[in-house]
Amino acid sequence: MNKSKLLKEIVAVLGESLETLERAARASHNEATHESSRAESKYDTRGLEAAYLAGGQARQAREIMESMKLYSSLEPRDFSAADLIDLTAVVKLEADGAPFLYFIGPKSGGVEVSFKGEEITVITPQSPLGQNLVGKKAGQSWSTKVGGSTVNYKIIKVW
Repeated sequence: MNKSKLLKEIVAVLGESLETLERAARASHNEATHESSRAESKYDTRGLEAAYLAGGQARQAREIMESMKLYSSLEPRDFSAADLIDLTAVVKLEADGAPFLYFIGPKSGGVEVSFKGEEITVITPQSPLGQNLVGKKAGQSWSTKVGGSTVNYKIIKVW
């Protein structure tokens, strides 16, 4: 698996999210500063709410930019079946018989990328699933309770 290309795809998906967020932040900022958002009474908080929204969106945009820089400079590592799972591993995991692909990344857990016709989800070592995967090897399995039922996991392959 060409992880350098996978990292570029993750950066591209983050870039698309950033563009969308920047457009929304500009719209919120314009709403917050527009004359029609000026408070008409002490109970009118339209402008204040739009300003808070714009501020939150700007913070999210900074986090995405930091993630993009981090993924752009990340050195991918190739893993063998004997290696312990760690950052930059791609893991094929079976959960109750259904296969899933995950990339262990330092940030931006939950980002999904389509890579060579397969859906790969970024997870971090801090996530519950990441905590279960890091330090394990291909072939290992475990069970955990999810929403009142037990889910059986098995690591099929690690790249």
